[in-house]
Amino acid sequence: MVEKKLRATLITGRTIDQGVGKELGKGSQEYFDNVAVCFLDKADMIKLGLKPKMNIRVTSKFGSVVVKVKKFPRGANPGIVFMPCGLWANMVCGDETYSMGMPLYKGFAVEVEPAPNDVVLGLDELMKKEYGR
Repeated sequence: MVEKKLRATLITGRTIDQGVGKELGKGSQEYFDNVAVCFLDKADMIKLGLKPKMNIRVTSKFGSVVVKVKKFPRGANPGIVFMPCGLWANMVCGDETYSMGMPLYKGFAVEVEPAPNDVVLGLDELMKKEYGR
């Protein structure tokens, strides 16, 4: 049975592919293709009826963003969502620092759901939508 939503734990971090894209420029297609994504466990993708490169919505108590889904390249990680650091991940991370000076980038609850009718916004579009710039 295909589920409509999956509750999971978000982890953000750096990836090699993200670094390559960053060297080419944050406005490059390479950067977009490697940062406007999230990685899910194969079993979690099956639960949601997802295939790689489909659009999904990641939602936390801080916000929501549409990205492309990819399967974790190594190992099983059920219940974990990994997003490369960048503007798309920042949309769901929030700005609360809990008196530590840094917002949470790891270990908080999100919901993931298929978003076949939604568009993954580019860097400029997302900045304009979220910050009016």
